[in-house]
Amino acid sequence: MFKALEFPYNDPIMVFEPLRDLPFAMLMHGKGKRWSYICAQPLETILFRGDGTQSDAALCRLEQSLKKLEFVRPKSAPPFCGGWAGLLSYEFGRSILPKLQEGPDFSAWPDLALGLYDQVLAFDHEEKRARLYIWDWEQIGRSSQRKETLVDALKREGKLNHNPNVLCDEMPTPREELEHYKTKIQKTVDYIHAGDCFQSNISQAFDFTLSEGVHPYHLIKRLNETSAAPFSSYFRLDGLVLASNSPERFLKTRLGIDGELYVSTKPIKGTRPRGKSDAEDITLASELLSSEKDRAENLMIVDLMRNDLSRVSIPGSVKVPKLNALESFANVHHLVSTVTARLQDDKGPVDLLRAAFPGGSITGAPKIRAMQIIAEMEDAARGPYCGSLLWVSPDGCMDSSILIRSTAFSELNDGWKGEFRVGGGIVADSVPEDEYQETIHKGQALIKALTQSIGVEKHD
Repeated sequence: MFKALEFPYNDPIMVFEPLRDLPFAMLMHGKGKRWSYICAQPLETILFRGDGTQSDAALCRLEQSLKKLEFVRPKSAPPFCGGWAGLLSYEFGRSILPKLQEGPDFSAWPDLALGLYDQVLAFDHEEKRARLYIWDWEQIGRSSQRKETLVDALKREGKLNHNPNVLCDEMPTPREELEHYKTKIQKTVDYIHAGDCFQSNISQAFDFTLSEGVHPYHLIKRLNETSAAPFSSYFRLDGLVLASNSPERFLKTRLGIDGELYVSTKPIKGTRPRGKSDAEDITLASELLSSEKDRAENLMIVDLMRNDLSRVSIPGSVKVPKLNALESFANVHHLVSTVTARLQDDKGPVDLLRAAFPGGSITGAPKIRAMQIIAEMEDAARGPYCGSLLWVSPDGCMDSSILIRSTAFSELNDGWKGEFRVGGGIVADSVPEDEYQETIHKGQALIKALTQSIGVEKHD
C-alpha cells in the first residue's frame, strides 16, 4: 500500500518552511520525540463550524472514512504514515457535550478542521533518516489521485526572505485589567465553595500584532531555538495559522502485540517557574513536588480522565502508572500524571474522542459544570486554545496534544494579528493574585520569543 522514498535528513523546521502558506499544511515536531512529520495537500478535508447542530456528523464522517480505508502498516514504518490529521478547537467540545449551548460567540476558527493525507514526510531522529511515505492507490484498486509529490511542492515554493531580530515591537497586551481577572478567579472560588464544581480552568487572553514583514512561522522557528516543547506544531488554514509549543499530550493509542488498542493520556496540573540558578531551580521543583494544593489538583484531573477513559475501555484496565511525576521544561516545572487503559474491542479513536474531548486538565471537574463556568467567565471563544492537534491512522493508532502555550494568528491586509491564552485550574483554596502570577509564568516563553532579540541567553 505504500511507497517509501528516501529523503535527505535535515531539520524539519527548515524543511517545512516553504509550505508555511499552503492551506492544510502541517508540521508536527517536538523536542525529545523520535518522530517528526510534515504533511500537506490532503485528498479531502472535513471542516465544521459550530452552531450547536450536526457536530457528531463530522466525527461520523471521520469514523466511516477510517473504516473504509485499507491499511497495512509496513513493519519499518513510523507511527504516522498517512491518514487524517488536523485540529479540534475547544468549542468542538461545546458542540458534542450537553448543556453547553450558552457561551461566547464562536470565533473565526473552525471547530474541526481535518485533512486526509496520503503523503507524509517522516523524520526519524534516532536513526537520522527521513522518508516520504506515499499511499499506492493503484495497488489497492483505486486510480492514482496525485500529479505531484510532497517533495515537488517543497521544491516549488519559496522560503522566508529574512530573519527578523524582534518579532513584535510592542509587548502583548492582556485583554483585561488585573483586578478584573482577580474578580473572575474569586467568583470561580465562590462557585467551588457553593458546591458547583471542584475545579475550573480559567484563562486570560493576550493580543499582539507582528512587526512589519514578520510571519507566524518566524515564531515557530524562534520557539524551536529557545524553548522547544514535545508537541511543537504548525497548522495552516485559509487566513489562519496555529503555532503551538505545547508540552502536554492528550490521547495516544497504540496497537499491542495482541492486536488490541491501548490508550494513554498525560494530564498536566501544577506549575512552578524555572529558577535563575541551579539552587533556586531545585528549590522550586521541590516546592512543587511537596505542594498539597498542586498534588490535589492533579489528582482531581486524574480521576476525571480515569472516568472518561472508562466509558470506552475494558473494565478494570484503567491504570495510573505515574502520579504527580515532575517534568521540567525550558521555562517551567510541571506535575504530570499518566493514565492508561485498553479500549473495548468495538471501540476506536473516534469513540475515545467522543468520551474524553476536551481534555479534563484544561476544563476542570466535573467537566460539564466546569465548562459552564468557563463560558461565563471568559470574554471570547477559545478557538484552538485548549483544543487538540492530532493525527489518526486507519488502523486506530492516534496521537494528540493539548493546545496550551499556543498562538492563534489571523491574517490582516498588511500583516498578522496574534492571540494567546494562559490559564490555570482554580480550586477551593486558590489565591487570585497567585493564580494571576501563574498565568504570567506560563506565558513567558511566548512573550520572550515575541519581544526579545535573537541571541538572548536561555535556560535549557
